[in-house]
Amino acid sequence: MKTTTFLTLGAILGTAAFATAQDEKPKREQRELPAEVVKKYDKDGDGKLSDEERKAFQADRKAEQEKRQAELIKKFDKDGDGKLSEEENKAVRAEFQAKRKALLEKYDADKDGKLGPEEIKAARDAGEEIPFGGRGGPGGPGGRRGGPEGKGQEGQPPAGE
Repeated sequence: MKTTTFLTLGAILGTAAFATAQDEKPKREQRELPAEVVKKYDKDGDGKLSDEERKAFQADRKAEQEKRQAELIKKFDKDGDGKLSEEENKAVRAEFQAKRKALLEKYDADKDGKLGPEEIKAARDAGEEIPFGGRGGPGGPGGRRGGPEGKGQEGQPPAGE
């Protein structure tokens, strides 16, 4: 009887511990932000972004992405339905590929097929807009994609692309 009671109690406690562990979300490691971002949003001057300062940065970034998405739709939505069809998406991708190619031809100093941090800085310092992200810049690995075949929700390219 005691063995059954202890086994049952152990099973209940184990299940409760497991359920509690499942509820806790692991904290994502926050990546280091560029110095110019910290400088702009660090209102208390401590050299890092507090939760409130980070939220302000994220809100501004989201608004910028929404603005770029609206600009893409305005420019490429030929049928006027407020979203991008597969054909319209192809036109977006073609334009961005042409921009990537032009930036690589002009700023890929080491001719490795991607823009490294120094090359991206040179392009930005020259007034170029780098409308795509990811590690390594244009042509480099790790660019973010919003879904299959580089499409975001509803067949649209990721915001900012």
